[in-house]
Amino acid sequence: MTNPEDLAICSTCGTQFDVPLSSPPKACKICDDPRQFVPPTGQSWTSHSTLLSQNYANTFTPDPHDARLTTIHTSPKFGIGQRAILLETPHGNVLWDCITLLDSATIDFIKSKGGLKAIVISHPHYYTTHVEWGRAFNCPVLLSREDEEWICQRGKREGGGDVVEFMEPGEKTREVLPGVTVIKAGGHFPGSLLLHWEGRLLIADTVVTVPSALYHIDRPPGTTSYTFFWSIPNMIPLPPSEIQKIWEAIKPFDFDVTMGAFPGMDVRGKDVKRRLLESVKIQVRSEGWTEHEILSETV
Repeated sequence: MTNPEDLAICSTCGTQFDVPLSSPPKACKICDDPRQFVPPTGQSWTSHSTLLSQNYANTFTPDPHDARLTTIHTSPKFGIGQRAILLETPHGNVLWDCITLLDSATIDFIKSKGGLKAIVISHPHYYTTHVEWGRAFNCPVLLSREDEEWICQRGKREGGGDVVEFMEPGEKTREVLPGVTVIKAGGHFPGSLLLHWEGRLLIADTVVTVPSALYHIDRPPGTTSYTFFWSIPNMIPLPPSEIQKIWEAIKPFDFDVTMGAFPGMDVRGKDVKRRLLESVKIQVRSEGWTEHEILSETV
């Protein structure tokens, strides 16, 4: 059996495969998908042990507005460069999304906070080394059944249970801990997820935070805050029918904070939900739909 630290990891997206680096797959199915890309230099592979030898490390940044949330991010940037977010709740901790690097410092930090009750991953681009994370904290990793085909590695937890648990196609929401609700919105991937907790909406790439979202004073009319893509790097937008499904999934929840996929992509304010709906309408109109039922929606 290959040491997990020597399994092949795609250098572009950070996904770990169940084969050794010495015999990597011909291609990464995550990057070969039209939502992603293979860089001009071609497919390349690394491993967890290689990353550690190259001095990659994770940083832990408490949210300046609420120390119960901590951004975990790898430096220097590796793969897509997304963050994971640790939520400390009265009922246990949840990790939102996943990053490739899982070193001893990260394990020690999270265990010092009480470990994890669950890991929830928004979509396949962030599956990364989820099996190793689930094993390290002996907790389930929640994914959408609709996206099962993108899983590149399987594994068991202590006691014999599968690392991965699925939200099934009929499930629109699931409360993983009291007050911590997973929302299935689709769009970017069929099973793309969001997470709602105490007035915060953790959006990853299901709803993409754009640069103009971060300035909040004297915003000119028609300034967008979010966008909705089938492929973010290849800039392929979602059609109104899919955008509407995302809005319908979000609509029942109140929030005044969104937390995007990358550090610094946090939007705050009492009008955040209104701004999200405004962004929906801006994109639908910009795609040429002057008449669509979502344009009559209100908050």
